[in-house]
Amino acid sequence: MAQSNKLLEIKNLKQYFNEGKVNEVKAIDNISFDIYKGEVMGLVGESGCGKSTTGRTIIRLYDATGGEVLYDGINVHGKKSTKELKQFNRKMQMIFQDPYASLNPRLKIADIIAEGIDIHGLAKSKQERMEMVYELLETVGLNREHANRYPHEFSGGQRQRIGIARALAVQPEFIIADEPISALDVSIQAQVVNLMKKLQKEKELTYLFIAHDLSMVKYISDRIGVMYFGKMVELAPADELYRNPLHPYTQSLLSAIPAPDPISERSRRRKSYDPASHNYDQNEPVGFREVNPGHFVLCSEKEFQQYQAKVK
Repeated sequence: MAQSNKLLEIKNLKQYFNEGKVNEVKAIDNISFDIYKGEVMGLVGESGCGKSTTGRTIIRLYDATGGEVLYDGINVHGKKSTKELKQFNRKMQMIFQDPYASLNPRLKIADIIAEGIDIHGLAKSKQERMEMVYELLETVGLNREHANRYPHEFSGGQRQRIGIARALAVQPEFIIADEPISALDVSIQAQVVNLMKKLQKEKELTYLFIAHDLSMVKYISDRIGVMYFGKMVELAPADELYRNPLHPYTQSLLSAIPAPDPISERSRRRKSYDPASHNYDQNEPVGFREVNPGHFVLCSEKEFQQYQAKVK
């Protein structure tokens, strides 16, 4: 992908909670990566590794402790007027993990979806507002009749579709999907992911897709970043990451993906990850290094040479 197609640049991003205190938590610890226009960037790792915090910090739900988030070259976390903030909020939207908790139970679906339309003044009349709501409902596979119902009248999959319609209402360029399928039945997960893929092509959207289901992330993502304890440990094109995982933690994650064949599943060996195996007391990690074109790994100089020997 050409450098000119960068939509987001995340530079040395840090998000510390209880900073400077005994119980300080380094939720995001100095991570850097880019997101290109029109791509799906997957972000994976176990629960508590900082994936969701990364998404929330990028979209300004959290103020960054340090580093920069550049959107089209402009710092998201810099000082902005109310008008500039509105423009940013329209460009970036979020789909949340829990499709019920993220919808106001006291509002009808029409008002939930139209909230962004109202804030940004996108409809000139009540009739135009409702027509936009109907179109959005149909876009995500729901009916016009659903507009006058309340969130509790829908299934989890339908509620997540409403969340997607709400995100699309302001015609964003970039959507952060924070584990959008983890609260759904397996049978519904594929429907929601296929809908997101379809919408991405139709509306030329860019996604940051956060999840811990590695098989689903491979299906939807162009590139995948792997996080461990607040750090990005590996980043590569999806096929490359699955074919040739270099970091031991990535290898451990991939070894845990269940196989659909019971015979191969019985013989499959899972790898456990031991952070002490890096021996960083003697060999300090030198940072995020490009081992292969587009394939980055957090490693020491000694590990870097070993990884390079593997890919040759």
